[in-house]
Amino acid sequence: MDKLGEQAVARVVGAMQTNLGERITIDDMAKVAMFSKFHFTRVFQRVTGVSPARFLSALRLQEAKRFLVATDLRVTEISHRVGYNSPGTFSSRFKTSVGLSPTEYRQLRGRTTRISVDNRKNIVVRRTSSVSGRIHCPAECEPGPTFVGLFRDPIPQGAPISCAVLPGPGHFQLENVPEGAWHLLIHTVPAGSEHTADRTPSVGSHGPLVVSSSTVAHVVDVVLRPMSAIDPPVLMALLDVRTTALEASRAS
Repeated sequence: MDKLGEQAVARVVGAMQTNLGERITIDDMAKVAMFSKFHFTRVFQRVTGVSPARFLSALRLQEAKRFLVATDLRVTEISHRVGYNSPGTFSSRFKTSVGLSPTEYRQLRGRTTRISVDNRKNIVVRRTSSVSGRIHCPAECEPGPTFVGLFRDPIPQGAPISCAVLPGPGHFQLENVPEGAWHLLIHTVPAGSEHTADRTPSVGSHGPLVVSSSTVAHVVDVVLRPMSAIDPPVLMALLDVRTTALEASRAS
């Protein structure tokens, strides 16, 4: 990525985070980036992998998750604070992206006992394949419990089409992957920091991986890197899911 483009996107993401409760248009973002509207949209998509609108929506839901766990604000108040005029729309999008309703998320303190895999509605399964490979953790990344999943989009939200929880970076294998174009997304949390914000998670991605009727298997290597402000937020309630799965595997 060119440095100028990344710096412009970082400025815009900072402005988004500061004004989540306000109406933010593409014109507003382009002015912050100091690009034309059309050039800005192309640069933002290239740098982050998603459109500015999708990124903004993800930031709003990420902040809502924080409010739900860290405050006693009502769901209606939270929805307004993160830029939603309709609490119903907010609740619907939150559940679709996070996997729990706002009320459930608050009651469980952001925890869930399982990751729901996509039930494959609207997916015609003619043949399945596998995706495997190795996750590499360079010196600047701290190893820890690792989530690996295949998603429809470059944002880790909703139900993955296939996923695995690993004790740390290393070999992974995802089976029963149906035909389609999938994004491989990886998120690692330093051991012992699942519930704190003092250590930086590491992320990795690859794709889209196209699985067709002639695909036998995909083998990919992914190098992790520290998560930055310009990486799309992880919206799923994953951290405690990883911990729960790892504890269960150790006890068995």
